[in-house]
This record gives sequence, C-alpha cells and structure tokens, in this order.
Amino acid sequence: MISVSTLLIILGGVLVALGVLWMFVGQFLPLGRIPGDIAVERENVKFYFPFATSIIISVVLSLLLWIFAVFRR
Repeated sequence: MISVSTLLIILGGVLVALGVLWMFVGQFLPLGRIPGDIAVERENVKFYFPFATSIIISVVLSLLLWIFAVFRR
C-alpha cells in the first residue's frame, strides 16, 4: 500500500508536469480563450470565468475516469 507522503509527492509531480505541458501546449491550443468563456473588462475591473473551458475539461476528465473504471474490472 502506498503511504500518504508518497502519494502527495506523486501528485505534486503530476501537477508540475501538467503545468509545464500546459505552458507549451497553451501556445497552440487556445483553452481559456474559446467562445463561451466570459470576459468582462472595464476601467478598473477585469473579470474572467472560463465557462466553456471548464465544461470541456470536465467532459474529458469524466471520459478518462470512466475508461479507467471500465478497464479496472
């Protein structure tokens, strides 16, 4: 069984890898700037909510977790 500290180290490494990947892939894939994302810019206020991006990420993660669950059986 994996200890909690080992699991946290692995999850941290995965998050760092995803961040680096996002930094390079983000130049070519405009996630966060697609139609459906809400952006309001006024004189002193900027408000941004990535609505469509959140839905896309949610669908992709749901599909991945479903695939892992199917193959785990």
